[in-house]
Amino acid sequence: MKKRNFTFRSSDGKTRIHAIEWVPDGEVRGVLQLVHGMVEFIGRYDRFARYMCAHGFYVVGHDHLGHGASVTSPDRHGYFGEPDGNRYVIMDIRALHRHTMKRYPELPYFMLGHSMGAFLVSQYITRFGEDLSGVILMGTAWMPAPALQAALGLCRVMARTRGQMYRSRFLFDLVSGSNNRRIENPRTRYDWLSRDTAVVDAFCVHPWNNFRFTVNAYYHMFRGLEASQKSSGIRRIPFDLPIFLASGSEDPVGGYGRGVMQVYQNYLSHGLTEVVMKLYAGDRHEILNETDHFVADRDIYHWMKAHM
Repeated sequence: MKKRNFTFRSSDGKTRIHAIEWVPDGEVRGVLQLVHGMVEFIGRYDRFARYMCAHGFYVVGHDHLGHGASVTSPDRHGYFGEPDGNRYVIMDIRALHRHTMKRYPELPYFMLGHSMGAFLVSQYITRFGEDLSGVILMGTAWMPAPALQAALGLCRVMARTRGQMYRSRFLFDLVSGSNNRRIENPRTRYDWLSRDTAVVDAFCVHPWNNFRFTVNAYYHMFRGLEASQKSSGIRRIPFDLPIFLASGSEDPVGGYGRGVMQVYQNYLSHGLTEVVMKLYAGDRHEILNETDHFVADRDIYHWMKAHM
């Protein structure tokens, strides 16, 4: 296996986006593009990428605007950009997708999005789903329309009064402040991520996991989630696109399974025919970083193999 870092130009016209590719030594059988979540970076997927690479998949992913090595200065952590940060992030995913398709034009192409990355991929397939062999939406969620409108309104008010770069403790607490509530005697504020204490401890100390989103990024994340849930968008998803919804049963982001079920039912009600869902018993938010991650590893590999 060969691992290589590279960059490409962001759709914001200013930023160089950092990306990583994992290339199998032998025959490449398929492609998997990873789309990471909020306040993390693509390097955290190295173990899983190596697993998929060992099974013949070329794996690629990048750090979003405001994340990881794509950040141009410390004040840009958790900032997507204006006037349309959500579009910039989506089109960066598209740019890497197009670049990779040119390299492997005949191979099955899958995309996996985790957490905020799942929101982005859910939005992505409403525009570019015909170019994919299947998608894995991991650690996803559902937010009712009134709650989304209230969150967007709050972000607009904060942006007007405090500026796009303002980092609101209130918004942070609103989005993730109660995620430990079902964990007895949590050691850290991030215990909800995984039962693996080494994973949680590494997350707690890494600077690329320890910043608060700007109002700008919260606003555009909510806008993207809103777009992904609209009926007008879901109707544009190819009806036979294979979709695998995978989440932990103890994931607070997915409402402990309730939000994932809502996404599943919404897709079925719009006529999508190839949607499956699995909740991993006892797993928290990051099923690829859980103590039993080998179960999800195997399931994702076999699901993709079945849709080659």
